[in-house]
Amino acid sequence: MNLRFAIILMLAMAALRPAEAQSSHQLKDWMPALEGWTMGSLETFNPDNLYDRINGAAPLFLANNFREMTAIDYRKGDDYITVQAYRHGSPEDAFGMYASERSPEIAFIDGIGAEAQGDDENLFFFAGSIYVKMAAHCDSENVAELMQAIARGMAAKIDQSPAYPAMLEMLPEEGRVKHSEVYINSSYIGHDFLKSVYAASYLRGGKTFQLFIVDGKTANGARLILQQYFAFTKQSDEIKDGPITIRDRYNGNIPAFLKGSRIIGLFSEDGGEGIAEGPAIVAELANRLN
Repeated sequence: MNLRFAIILMLAMAALRPAEAQSSHQLKDWMPALEGWTMGSLETFNPDNLYDRINGAAPLFLANNFREMTAIDYRKGDDYITVQAYRHGSPEDAFGMYASERSPEIAFIDGIGAEAQGDDENLFFFAGSIYVKMAAHCDSENVAELMQAIARGMAAKIDQSPAYPAMLEMLPEEGRVKHSEVYINSSYIGHDFLKSVYAASYLRGGKTFQLFIVDGKTANGARLILQQYFAFTKQSDEIKDGPITIRDRYNGNIPAFLKGSRIIGLFSEDGGEGIAEGPAIVAELANRLN
């Protein structure tokens, strides 16, 4: 490959990637102006001092590969709107943090980032590797509109094509509980070795369960995870691609399937075997994955 072609290829690939803020100052530049409101000074926090700003909430952010938080207030007299933009190591981590703080009490808002929730006091959304939390402390009647204006302006700059992590798009639609999708960076169903897990809740035939995909990154990585799981369950089963039953004494029998670098499974609080079609559902999902 000659140098000229290599440069053209790199520029083309860069153009395909979503815009992503590289600094707190760039994020501030992406925050839209509000008529009659002034923007306060910028504050930044990193993994070493995040506790100073959010105290007990910091560990969960750190577990989701938090890198930097940018905080700015919009002010108008005694009223103010606080914006906290958390930059994470990857879009999956940002989504995972957002999903961990979803609330069934707050309405979802269309057209902001990949997913957003908000009311008259708060607004939350994620786009690219950024998770944004906003809080209003004011008497303005249109405060929800103001927060949405800020959020839309930011989200459009952060990522012009926001979306859920691609792995979640592979999960079947039938029976999927809306807005139940999650990304768990570590300790899924209580096991430290179950990391990088994509999951969603389902309701089928009156039964509730979760479908999950563990991304082992490589085939060897997936097998190592199963080795650790079988050490915990004291199973001597051969580890090879295909269907598996994981006999978890705390979480019941889990129908699973090893496919290359991924482990697909079905978890139910009643025990996976309570879902008669569990193995078939897992195998069907495995067949959908490349």
